[in-house]
Amino acid sequence: MKPNAKIFTVAEVNAAARAVIEDGFPNIWVAGEVSGYKRHAASGHCYFTLKDSEATLCATLWRGNALRLRFQPADGMSVLVRGKLTVYPPRGQYQIDVAELHPQGEGALDLALRQLREKLFARGWFDKKHKKPLPRLPRPIAVVTSPPGAAVRDMLEMIGCRWPPADVVVVPLRVQGDGACDEIAEAIYSLNRLRLSGKLATDVMIVGRGGGSLEDLWAFNEEFVARAIFESAIPVISAVGHETDVTIADLVADHRALTPTHAATDVCPDRQELLAGLRDWQKRLAGGLVRKLELARRRLTDLANRRVLRLPLDRVRDRERRLDELTKRLERAGRRRVERGREKADGIAARLNAVSPLNILARGYSVTLTESRALVRDAAEVRPGDRIKTRLHRGRLVSRVEAMEFEPEGLTLGSEPRSGGSK
Repeated sequence: MKPNAKIFTVAEVNAAARAVIEDGFPNIWVAGEVSGYKRHAASGHCYFTLKDSEATLCATLWRGNALRLRFQPADGMSVLVRGKLTVYPPRGQYQIDVAELHPQGEGALDLALRQLREKLFARGWFDKKHKKPLPRLPRPIAVVTSPPGAAVRDMLEMIGCRWPPADVVVVPLRVQGDGACDEIAEAIYSLNRLRLSGKLATDVMIVGRGGGSLEDLWAFNEEFVARAIFESAIPVISAVGHETDVTIADLVADHRALTPTHAATDVCPDRQELLAGLRDWQKRLAGGLVRKLELARRRLTDLANRRVLRLPLDRVRDRERRLDELTKRLERAGRRRVERGREKADGIAARLNAVSPLNILARGYSVTLTESRALVRDAAEVRPGDRIKTRLHRGRLVSRVEAMEFEPEGLTLGSEPRSGGSK
């Protein structure tokens, strides 16, 4: 090393290199593929790497420029960036500070619109189950649009022509340019707050504007506006641009109108059609009443011609004759039943009489009882001197036992008994 050679510090070398690089590459365009894209949560700055098949280049997207992006960069996306080369002195690493970032092969707005569609579709914001029905006969109608535009004049004229009783509240705001999406979303939220507080009972709101380019309609493609429409308790009709213009607001809204004029047609019934319908119902009701009256008259005539109404006593007399017949049948049946009962009772009495003890006594038999009314069946059951009662067919005999006589075995009725003693 020469004695007068200058010795640089690392910081001096990095600073010199930074000056050379920044002066040599103040504004360049670089094409590459995004890799390792990250957004810093606290600062909002974005860091990623641009690469191709042979090399890589670190890139930084500062927060202010990141907020102006219309789309969301992602790894693997081919992009075109504009910026300046610089060196990060602490590490001696050179990078590009990105001022603009554009997707290659697809416009930034188209890409941003596609990304937001996919995102909100995944959330279910486009599902029909979230769509609220429009009121049949709305009174307070809110129109959220730009007042100088032709769209609002067309809507007011159409509403006044179709449904004069409707009250229309126009909420004036910007529908394009910076800050337009914030105004649209805030207007939707404000109308819902007024309805909730009871200050303005809005039945439905129309949100939209006339035609324009994709950039002109971009306020209706912002997620902030889509969220306000999705969360609205008031049914929202989106009427943005022409029939071929389909925005995020159209997809999220409860009803999409092809144009602002169609929105007025969709939200209001046609007074003339309603009147014609009422007149038709009036005719049908009157015709139905006439037919019903005629039917009732025919039924009344038919009833009046019936025999039961012309000769009402005939039916009574028929019933009386029927009652007399039933009475006679009942009497005959009663007599037959009594006779059968009497015959049955006579038969039972005859059988009872046949086995009656009195009949046995009438044939010459008798029944002897002791004083204690015990039946005497054997001579051994009494003693001489006992007082006994004998029941005959007619009358009773009271006697005292003098002696008992016993019949030997085999003695028949009428045989002489064996002489007994006092046994």
